[in-house]
Amino acid sequence: MTLLSVRDLTVEYHTDSGIYRAVEGIDFDLEECNTLGLVGESGCGKTTAMLALMRLLPEVGRIVSGSVLLNDMDLLRIPVAEMRKIRWNDLSMVFQGAMNALNPVQTVGSQISEAMLLHNTAPRDQVDKEVKRLLDIVGVSSSYMGRYPHQFSGGMRQRAMIAMALACRPKVLITDEPTTALDVMVQAQIMDLLDNLKSEFDLGIIIVTHDLGVVAEYCTDVLVMYGGRMVEYGSAEQIFNQSVHPYTQRLLKAFPDIDNPNSELTSIPGHPPPLDDLPPGCRFEPRCGVGDQRCARETPGIINVSPGHICSCLLAIPAGRAADE
Repeated sequence: MTLLSVRDLTVEYHTDSGIYRAVEGIDFDLEECNTLGLVGESGCGKTTAMLALMRLLPEVGRIVSGSVLLNDMDLLRIPVAEMRKIRWNDLSMVFQGAMNALNPVQTVGSQISEAMLLHNTAPRDQVDKEVKRLLDIVGVSSSYMGRYPHQFSGGMRQRAMIAMALACRPKVLITDEPTTALDVMVQAQIMDLLDNLKSEFDLGIIIVTHDLGVVAEYCTDVLVMYGGRMVEYGSAEQIFNQSVHPYTQRLLKAFPDIDNPNSELTSIPGHPPPLDDLPPGCRFEPRCGVGDQRCARETPGIINVSPGHICSCLLAIPAGRAADE
């Protein structure tokens, strides 16, 4: 069952110094009980795309085109007041650096209950009981609900933020860098928690991350972004074992392979393009190393590599076509 369907999502920032296109033409579907990994270097538009889904872009942000279908509603076209009802109820987000976002002068329990009271998802006399249940689910003792954020460890604060995001039983949960600033053991615990919650709550989860190890272990599907555009999208198996875009291939070579520990790691030369100086044609061409003259002047379209696997590259070979055609 498809929970969320995004088509042609395009976002611009309108500033005093000009108009910058941060996201362009993003497409994906999120199925129930699946996890989508959104990967790419810093500045490629991952967080902007997710903020656009939530209709929480900064004041200078503009959604230029696209559709975001949830419950047969286009979230980009409903009134703001209606969107406020959708947030937390149907679509929720754990923001980047969220473990430091708790209000330091309110107890953790009161902050979790606030969303439930605001959206009337539980009777007032049952809210405390529900908060305790949520804390237990995310692995925090319910006895901590009366404590303040400074009395929680980093991992406990992250769990509390996940409990808050789940308070209204959303169908889709977005997590932006959920393991940032956590030690390795806590990272694994947080990811295991999200994986278990996916089945328990029938969630669809989007994970924005730089960690390809997390994506390989926990994600069902992967969307790779570069320079604001989608360069490759498919199942985790297709992306990790049959990637065709040079950027995806270089990302994988820059990450340690547990099955081949002696393999040499290689960095990607250069830097991602700034929004105010995007190259013509393929945005990865200046760093690619395998492109030709067409890549510098032609914008690549989307091609079907195989069922469920798409790519935006002039040199990629669609399924069923011989390499020498």
